[in-house]
Amino acid sequence: MHLQESGEMYLETIYVLSKRGPVRSLNVAEHMGFSKPSVSRAVGLLKSGGYLTVDGDGSLYLTEVGREVASKIYDRHTTLTAFLVGLGVNPDTASEDACRMEHVISDAAFEAIKKQINK
Repeated sequence: MHLQESGEMYLETIYVLSKRGPVRSLNVAEHMGFSKPSVSRAVGLLKSGGYLTVDGDGSLYLTEVGREVASKIYDRHTTLTAFLVGLGVNPDTASEDACRMEHVISDAAFEAIKKQINK
């Protein structure tokens, strides 16, 4: 199943929230500013796609594939944000722009940016 940008955003959010503890759909809805029904639908799609599991208590867990996608998107977000801030972009604007860029930038372009940052 090919993920669209929204699916990647959900996975990234679950990934970030899981660093603080168990994640439930309500946490995702509050963090993203979406309705619980919207999140429930997305969770169902991500679950059927093999990206996450839901336990009996309703806690969400990324599968290995889901964690790979989420960590890749999160790495892109944090790296692109830092790159833009380094160029003098306001941190809030940099984060918003990075959020859009992280889904469309090619692997080659992203790796080139990472190399530039590490110089």
